[in-house]
Amino acid sequence: MLFRRLTALPALVSLLASATPLAPEKRLAYPAYKTKPKVFIISMFDPEAEIWWGIPEFDILAQNITVPGFSPLFPDAHCTADGDVCQLVTGESEINAAVTIASLVASPQFDLTTTYFFVGGIAGVNPEVTTICSVTFARYAIQVALQYEFDPREIPANFSTGYVPQGSKTPDEYPQSIYGTEVFEVNDALRKLAVGFAKTATLNDSDDAVAYRALYNTSDGLYAAGVEPPSVVECDVATSDVYYSGRILGEAFANYTKLATNGTGVYCTTAQEDNATLEAMVRAHVAGLVDYSRIIIMRTASDMDRPYPGQAATDNLFWAQQGAFLPAVKNIYLAGVKVVEGILDEWESTFSAGINATNYIGDIFGTIGGEPDFGPGTVFEESQNPLLKRGLGRQVKRGQEMKGKRGWTYRLGQ
Repeated sequence: MLFRRLTALPALVSLLASATPLAPEKRLAYPAYKTKPKVFIISMFDPEAEIWWGIPEFDILAQNITVPGFSPLFPDAHCTADGDVCQLVTGESEINAAVTIASLVASPQFDLTTTYFFVGGIAGVNPEVTTICSVTFARYAIQVALQYEFDPREIPANFSTGYVPQGSKTPDEYPQSIYGTEVFEVNDALRKLAVGFAKTATLNDSDDAVAYRALYNTSDGLYAAGVEPPSVVECDVATSDVYYSGRILGEAFANYTKLATNGTGVYCTTAQEDNATLEAMVRAHVAGLVDYSRIIIMRTASDMDRPYPGQAATDNLFWAQQGAFLPAVKNIYLAGVKVVEGILDEWESTFSAGINATNYIGDIFGTIGGEPDFGPGTVFEESQNPLLKRGLGRQVKRGQEMKGKRGWTYRLGQ
C-alpha cells in the first residue's frame, strides 16, 4: 500500500502543478478620502447592532463600507452621511472580536486617531452588584478564564474552585505566568463622563424582569442589589469564551477579578469579547493608529449570572424566563445614544482634544507607557514612552523570568 502511494505521488504533483489556480477576488479600489469618525460603536452580534438602525437621532446606515478582514457575517462598517458616527459588528467571542478590530485599525479607509470607541453590548450580571436591565460601565476588563482549570470533582478539599491562575498552585495566588491580556484598564475620567450622560436616560424594564428580580430577595440581603430596579452602575467586566452559569463560578471569577486588579476591580458583568477588543486597541495605539484613552465599555444586563436560592444553575441558563433580554438590548440604545450625543454635542469644547486620564490605562505589561496599578509592574525598560507619543518602539526587559516593579518574580508566558 505504501509503494502504491509513493508511485502515485509524482503524478499528483504534476497534476497540481498544471492546475489553474483560483483567481483572487477583484476588489474595488479604496476611496481617495478617509472616513474620520468621532464615535465608533462596537456591537458584537445582530440585536446589539440593529437597535441602532432606524433611530431618530442619526442614520447609521447612510454609508456601508466593506472592510477586508471583517466577519463574513458582518462584512461592513456602517456610518452616518457625514462620517461622524460609525458602527461595526465583531461577531461573538474573543477570536472574532480580535480579528475584526485588528482589521478595522489596519484599514486605510479610516482615520481613527481621534475616534472614541464605544463598546455597547449585553452581558450576564452579578446580582451581588446590580441587576438585570441595568447599564454598566467598566474600568477594568478581566480575562477570567485565562487560568488552569480542573474538574471540580477532582480538586483538593481546600480549593474553592477548579480555576487556578496560570503559573500558580492555589486559586488565591496571583498569576505567575503572564500572557499580557489578563487585565486591561480604560480611562476612568472618560467613564465618569459617559456615566453622567447615560444617567439622563429612562431605562427600559419588563414585568417578567421585575418578577424574576424578586426571587433574589433573601433574608441575608446577599442579593439586595439584584432586587433593585435597573440603574446605571460603575463596575467591571469579565471576559470568557465559555458562557457560564452558577454561584460557584460567579464567586470564583469575582475573587479572580479582585486578585488580578490588586483588590480594585468589581466583578459585575460577563461577556465574551472585551479583552480581545482591548488587546487589538493597545497594539493599534502603539502603532499610532488609535488613542487608547478614548475607549468606553458599556454592558447592559440581559441575564443573571447565577440562580436564585433553590434554583438549579441549568434552569437559570436554559429555561428561566428572566424577561431582561429585550429591555437590555433596548437600553444599549437608550443609554448609549446619550453618550454618543454627549460626545458629539461637546466635541469642540471637551472631547476633540481628548479626556486626560488620571488613572493608569493599558494592559498588564505597561505596553503604552505608565506603571500598571495591578500586577507585578511594567515589563519594559525604565525609559518609557509617554502615552501621547504613540507609534514609538520600546525595549522589553530581557529574560523569560524576571522581577516585577513590586518585587514579584513572574514569567512571561509558560
